[in-house]
Amino acid sequence: MEQTVAPLGHVIGFIDIGTNAIRLLVVRINPNFSYTIISQEKEVIRLGENEFNDNLLKPEAMNRAIFVCGKFTSLAKTYGATKMFAVGTSAIREAENKTVFLQRLFDETGLTVQVISGEEEARLVYRGVLSGIDIGKEKALFVDLGGGSTDIAIGDQHQLYYTFSIKVGAIRLTTQFIGENWTKPIPDSVYKKMKDHVHQNLHPVNAIVKECGSHLAWGSSGTIINLAEIAGKLFKKNSSGLVLSKKNLKRLASRLCSLPLEERRKLPGINPYRADIIVAGAAIMDALMEDFGLEEICVSHKELRDGMLVDYLSNFEGYRELQKTPLHTRSILHLGRSFNFDEKHSKTVSTLALQLFDSAKQLGLHYLSDKYRELLAYAATLHDIGDIISFNNHHLHSHYIISNAELYGFEPQEITIIANVARFHRKKIPTNKTLKKINLTEEAKYAVMVLSMFLRLAEKLDRSHTGLIYKAEFIRNEEGVATLSFNSKTDCSLEKWSIIQNRRAFFETFQKQLDVICIVDP
Repeated sequence: MEQTVAPLGHVIGFIDIGTNAIRLLVVRINPNFSYTIISQEKEVIRLGENEFNDNLLKPEAMNRAIFVCGKFTSLAKTYGATKMFAVGTSAIREAENKTVFLQRLFDETGLTVQVISGEEEARLVYRGVLSGIDIGKEKALFVDLGGGSTDIAIGDQHQLYYTFSIKVGAIRLTTQFIGENWTKPIPDSVYKKMKDHVHQNLHPVNAIVKECGSHLAWGSSGTIINLAEIAGKLFKKNSSGLVLSKKNLKRLASRLCSLPLEERRKLPGINPYRADIIVAGAAIMDALMEDFGLEEICVSHKELRDGMLVDYLSNFEGYRELQKTPLHTRSILHLGRSFNFDEKHSKTVSTLALQLFDSAKQLGLHYLSDKYRELLAYAATLHDIGDIISFNNHHLHSHYIISNAELYGFEPQEITIIANVARFHRKKIPTNKTLKKINLTEEAKYAVMVLSMFLRLAEKLDRSHTGLIYKAEFIRNEEGVATLSFNSKTDCSLEKWSIIQNRRAFFETFQKQLDVICIVDP
């Protein structure tokens, strides 16, 4: 995707003009290479409506698309967008009258649209989905089910191996096999014909997909998401993430076909605006999962516009360097930088907190595993982000932000632990009564209590935010007493006093008195 880089700190808008819907993403690119999402919008406009019989965009569909693009462009500019990037996919690239449509778009909205190939669409979706997961060196399939095409990529976290685009999409198949005004149940014979058609179109890529040997797959698009949501509602699929299984998809397809359109629109979890094309979407996924040997497909809310954003950010060396770090670290740093946190102070506090964790474990003060050590580091990194709202009670603001932010790669329980460790790093310590209200396992509740104490002490050891203390450790754990020693190159009486002020909190956590030794190096 061709683009000109705007200075950091600017607002950028991205528009994806799809066959079924138009999507807008507006972000502020921060000077520290993080970004802040300002707005995400989507409007179903059915640009490909009645197109695939004669490859002509219809006047009514063009009018709808131009109207929405104009509104989205104005909205982005209202937010301060200085540049707009727009791409067009299947409906536009196949239309014989696309030149007329693109000229109207430019004349009436000022928007220049880059029409991309199906393979480029697959690449952008791959990049978008990868921005929210971490699969390492394991190859995976990435499937984007659009209105006019289904685009497939094969790659791992660092390399894209193959991209394919096949001309089967939810709107295209609906037009071809069902008819866009059909309101009755869908006969089994029609569903079978759709599947057979998809099988035929998938045949050229089957060998390559099977050679890849991956049974890990990610699906992106509104239709895949909605299929997974309906299946989850109807069949009570329990999972830490949104997953569409082949077994549940087949059960769902049978249910969808059996219902007339109006009844289909009433199914739990269904998007009513997608009810007329979702049977075709189910047929595509049904055939695809059969051909590729997939028992389930993970569902991502990342999509093409996210890939456009990643492409844009990749122009900056600082962002490229950040992408080399593990997903957990990227997610934490992105959130902190989005709130303009004190990165130097957070790094100092994190280092000190981990020193306390390690030395306390060595002396038998706790027996928490290394997974909790990592969560302590993340909580220490983000513990002060609530400052952006106000300093007073910023620990509560930090808790809220962490709990509600999109931290990719983390399980819900891990986010809850990180948020609560940050919450209790100052003022009140977690009591049994408080912990009972938190939806965590008993071990995790104990971890919150212990980790928040280490973070509390580490924060006090860098109270001045100047990094005076460079080493802190528990050096003795005797009956009834633990001894904390820390080193500084200059006077650290304020830090020592701050630790002493927290002796009672330490005792309530570990049932031990706390001795403090401050060593000032010559």
